[in-house]
Order: sequence, then C-alpha cells, then structure tokens
Amino acid sequence: MIPSFLPVLPLLVPASGALLIVCAGERRANLREFWSVASGLLMLFLVAGIAPAVLAGDTPSCELCRILPGLSLALRVDRFGLLFAAGASLLWILTSFYSIGYMRALEEHAQTRYFACFALAMGATLGVAFSANLFTLFLFYEGLTLSTYPLVGHKETPEARAGARKYAIYLLGAAKLFLVAAIVLTYNEARTLEFRPGGFLPGAGGSSPPGLLLAIFVLFLFGFAKNAVMPMHSWLPAAMVAPTPVSALLHAVAVVKSGVFCTLRVFLFVFGPDTMRSLGADRLAIAVASATILLGALLALGTDNLKARLAFSTVSQLSYILLGAALLNTSGVTGAVSHITFHAVAKITLFLCAGSIYVSTHKTEIRQLSGLASRMPWTMAAFTLASLSIVGIPLTGGFVSKWHLALGALDRGGLPLLSVLLLGSILAAGYLGSIVYKAYFEKCPPQDRAEEVREIPWMVVPLTITAAASLVLGIFPGPVLALAGRVLP
Repeated sequence: MIPSFLPVLPLLVPASGALLIVCAGERRANLREFWSVASGLLMLFLVAGIAPAVLAGDTPSCELCRILPGLSLALRVDRFGLLFAAGASLLWILTSFYSIGYMRALEEHAQTRYFACFALAMGATLGVAFSANLFTLFLFYEGLTLSTYPLVGHKETPEARAGARKYAIYLLGAAKLFLVAAIVLTYNEARTLEFRPGGFLPGAGGSSPPGLLLAIFVLFLFGFAKNAVMPMHSWLPAAMVAPTPVSALLHAVAVVKSGVFCTLRVFLFVFGPDTMRSLGADRLAIAVASATILLGALLALGTDNLKARLAFSTVSQLSYILLGAALLNTSGVTGAVSHITFHAVAKITLFLCAGSIYVSTHKTEIRQLSGLASRMPWTMAAFTLASLSIVGIPLTGGFVSKWHLALGALDRGGLPLLSVLLLGSILAAGYLGSIVYKAYFEKCPPQDRAEEVREIPWMVVPLTITAAASLVLGIFPGPVLALAGRVLP
C-alpha cells in the first residue's frame, strides 16, 4: 500500500464538472454539454493514470481524516475497484453523448439540473469504487442515492414523483434500518472497518457469537438494496419513469452496479470465504440469488412495457453476480466480477436502444414494435447483439462471464446450481428473443407505415459503440479477466 493523492483526483473532476455545468446554465447549452463530456474524458484519463501502479501490484491510498482507531475517511484503489471505476468512467462518456441527443430531441426541461446531477452521481460511483473501508463506502453509497433522486423524478409528473419517492424510501430506508446497524455491529465486533483481502471478521469459532455474525451478514445483504435482491427489488421497475439515459445510469453505469459491488466487498473483504463458509452465509446468499435469478426472469417474461422488461431483466442478471461471488471459488468469483463489466456494457446498450425507439417512434410497449427493424436498422441490430450477450451466446462478453460462473457452479454444487444458471439464460432468451422476433419477422402495422421514423446520430453512435464492445469483450476478454481473477485472495 503506497500513500498517494491519486485516488482523490478522479473524484474531484465530476464535482468540479457539476459546478461548471450549473454556471453555464440553460442559456449556454453548448458550453454546459461541453463541460459534461470534458469531465467524463478527464475522469477516464485520471483513472487510466492510476492503472499502471495497480496492475503492478500497488494499492494507492489516501487517508483524508481519522475519526477513531479503525474508523476513517479513506480511499484506496485495488484491482477490483479499478475495474469497476474504469467501466463506469468509459460508459459515462458514451451516456453523456447519448444524453445530449436525447434531451435535445425531446426538448426536456431542467437540463442543467439533469447534467449536474449526472456528474455528481458519477463522482459518488467512483467514491464507492475507491473506498478503503465500510464507513467511506457508506457515505458515497448514500451520496449516490441522493444525487440520482432528482434524476429519477426528472419529469416531475405524478408518476415520476411516485417512482422517485419509492426509490428514496427503499434505498435510504434500507440504508438507515439495515446498513447503519450492520456497520455499527461490525465495528463493535472487529474494532475496524478497513477492507482486507480474505475479510477481517472472525469465523464461527472466534469470540463473536455465530448468530450475531450471521445477522450482520443478512443486514448487509438486504441493506445494500441497490443490488435488487428479492424482496428489495421493486424500486427498480418503479424508477423506470426516469428518462432513458437515467435508466441506463441506474442499470449499467452506477446504481445497481454499486449495489452488487458493495455486496461483493462485504462477501470477500469483510467476512471473507472462511467466515462465510463457517457461518453458512454462502448457502444463504446462494439461495437468495438463485430465487432472484429465476423470479426476476419470469417477471420480465410477463411484462409488455419495454423498459420494465429490461428492469426485471436487470433484477435477474444482478443475482448472477451475487451467486458467483457466493460460490467462493476462483471460477465463480472471476465470473461474478467480470459479469459486472460485461453485463453493464450489454445492458446499457439495451436501454440506449429503448430510448432511441422512444425518441423516434414514441412507442413504449413491446406489442408496438412489429417490423421496427426495417425502420430502425442500427438500433435493432445493436439491441440484438446486446441481447445475445445477456443470454450468454458465444463470442459475446456475457458468454465469457457465464462460462466462468458455470465452472464455479460445477466446482461448488454440481447440477442444481448449473441448472439455475442455464434456466435463467433460457428465460432471458425468451424475454429478449421475443422482442427481436417481433422487430425482424412481424410486419409493420399499416397505420405505422405512413409515420416518418428517423434514427438520431447523436443517439445511434453511442449505442452502436457499446453493442460492438459486447462483441469485442467476448473475443478479447483477457484484460477484464486478468483483473477479475485477482480479486479472490
């Protein structure tokens, strides 16, 4: 571990960008959007600048202030945090370009607030990625909730206000009721909150009562409600009232990925494999994740609204990550950590496609998409490729992560766990394949043929890039797997 100010610099960029965006205001839209894109580019540059030291085995760290022994506000960059931060930084740039086209095409109100909150959300996401302990993680985790709340309720309609209210109740409520208690109990038992490879809480044979440790684990598992495990998942479909770029932020770039990232931090760096096994916490996590994978996919199959179907898909796919981590073997953890990146790239593509469809056609229901591929060829081609990655078809990123998850399942539990993974993918093929079939193989209704449909370049280019990235990552997954494979000590 080397003391360094490097972890702080990427966090200052989005905060400064938000201030510059507010100063530019509504009257200088071009300047405002320039600061949004420039902040993303600079943040990615700074994150990339940290990468060589981390890949060489160093962990740049910075303690900002010490409150109590073992309790401080501190940042540290390890391989796990670097992988998460790099993916989020890159996708923010593409989402920023997409947001410009989306917001201008629909002439949305309060665009300055939108871009400023977007920047603050990315700063909080990097704070989560670089947190050195549970206390720092909690502060940035809560900051992410607060900065995304105005984005969820952006449209300011009664439906948007209700969705934002549910979003806040679930995420802030779970944090207040569960996370605070879990963190206090953890500090009381260990006298530290510093993340440590292999964990720092004692096992069932230690001085701490096993029942108490298992209760702490449950508080963490459900307290990080952004991971959308059932029954803490219903905020996610409710938040789909937000503009589509916000949905992409929620599902791919920041919010839900922060949820699973935090949960994996607890699994591997607070409890650790040995303590989880001795408590039976791994079996509990596997059961919750398996149920969420299957039930989320079934709910997606029964939903006709496009964004809602994608939301339930996210609920299901996130638990692939939790299941893989709970396997506590090298293949499972590698699959889980790499799936954070591979799923993010595919899912952001699907939501960007949904936004492109809405802007061009104002259609939101799947039953309205018949024959759409002939009118929006780039959008539907990208949607199809991203769908293949979500299902886990070879040559896509999703296949790579699910292959490692399958190997981990065979090492751990044999056919029952492998069956959960395969059935989840079959259901994914059903709820995404039906959309692709309708767009390519059903005829466009006569009443729609006279309507002019035009794909917007500002929106099509980012979704094409992210779709291509799913293919590139599937063919060349080495860099992601190299980082993911070093998370488990």
